[in-house]
Amino acid sequence: MHQQSVAQLISGLRQKQFSSEELTRHYLARIEHLDTQYNSFIHVTEERALSDARRADQALARGEQPALTGVPMAHKDIFCTKDIQTTCGSKMLADFIPTYNATVVARCQQAGMVLLGKTNMDEFAMGSSNETSVYGPVNNPWDQNCVPGGSSGGSAAAVAAQLTPVATGTDTGGSIRQPAALCGVTGLKPTYGRVSRYGMIAFASSLDQGGLLARSAEDAAILLQAMAGFDAQDSTSAEQAVVDYPAKLNDSIQGLRIGVPKEYFADGLHAEVAQAIEAAVQVLEGLGATIKEVSLPHTDLSVACYYVLAPAEASSNLARFDGVRYGYRCEQPHDLADLYCRTRSEGFGDEVKRRLLIGAYTLSAGFYDAYYRQAQKVRRLIRQDFMDAWQDVDVIVGPTTPHPAFAQGSKTQDPLAMYLEDIYTIAVNLAGLPALSVPAGFVDNKPIGLQLIGQDWQEARLLTVAHHFQQATDWHQQSAASE
Repeated sequence: MHQQSVAQLISGLRQKQFSSEELTRHYLARIEHLDTQYNSFIHVTEERALSDARRADQALARGEQPALTGVPMAHKDIFCTKDIQTTCGSKMLADFIPTYNATVVARCQQAGMVLLGKTNMDEFAMGSSNETSVYGPVNNPWDQNCVPGGSSGGSAAAVAAQLTPVATGTDTGGSIRQPAALCGVTGLKPTYGRVSRYGMIAFASSLDQGGLLARSAEDAAILLQAMAGFDAQDSTSAEQAVVDYPAKLNDSIQGLRIGVPKEYFADGLHAEVAQAIEAAVQVLEGLGATIKEVSLPHTDLSVACYYVLAPAEASSNLARFDGVRYGYRCEQPHDLADLYCRTRSEGFGDEVKRRLLIGAYTLSAGFYDAYYRQAQKVRRLIRQDFMDAWQDVDVIVGPTTPHPAFAQGSKTQDPLAMYLEDIYTIAVNLAGLPALSVPAGFVDNKPIGLQLIGQDWQEARLLTVAHHFQQATDWHQQSAASE
């Protein structure tokens, strides 16, 4: 059953080939048997999953059910889940049990989905390798000595190992697309505002966006249909109509104008990754798209811009974790200053503390104009690069990552090298655009991804292009799963 797509699972449930409880028990058994190798789950909600599955079976028997009723899934442990621990991979929130559901969680629940558990992640979504979690690193199912990417590495690894059909993730600078590429799955970061951020624990509020990881564009379209839409509880949610994503998958891409940024093929890109991406572009051309070189001249500034803005927002957002209201609290503080200092130094890991220090520095009175204000100006230039490119092309494609998955521990002592892992993904978040990573080949026996970037609110177009590409290739059907 774990080899079936979401569409096949939906069909099988409705045709009574298996029940939701049987399907759920199958996935729970796989998690119990296999996840000791990957560490992709922080919490497995077995009792809740079986209860959800039984309710789903009752709804299916009555014929009163949404499309996804009975289909199992997992949530990244950054989404608040009522009465279920939500830790953000941090000691700071190790005992936090929310009293409400994030909107994404509520919508998946309303769609009838079955919650298998919460997936591992870089602490507070800060990382590109899933090595900063207090619950230990996640192993890449394709090579357990390598990282799965981050920060949504637990979700990506769980989908790649077929421990769940689909999983949610969040993307602040590439945290869905980069692990999707390194784990050989499909990862979608929607337009900023397309998916509600309510109940999603904040890292950098102007950059964070909820999304998903799945095996194919078709599966992604089905889940996005349930997740997307305006939410009055989220002030950044957009009142944009949600199209029927699955119904648009087979739209023609004849004559679609695809741009290939010359800046994405400069120094730093692995030669074999470049060859694989060029081959993928040729596939799209063979499907009827027209290919044109474009320029995104401020690409080389995106990493520096991001690592001023994101830490600045994080230092503000994470100021709430002070040991007073909720979360970890140090033992026997001497006074208020001691409470603050020891709670935060003991509760946060090194990478989180590094970014909070950078953020506080760039927001300080003496450096705000020199760093934060300048970074905001550069951000506008980066978005304008895309706006200019849209005059000539409809979609932009390129590599998702500069090379395949790297060895665990190889970059933990070199933060700059780790930050450069997101060189091709960060600009999309700065511009607020939708983007998708799909499997596009293998380098050194490890998967690599093709990134598709779209115009605002054009998730349907990206999914259509990805679906056509996956109909013409079989990279997404290659499996790292243990049978």
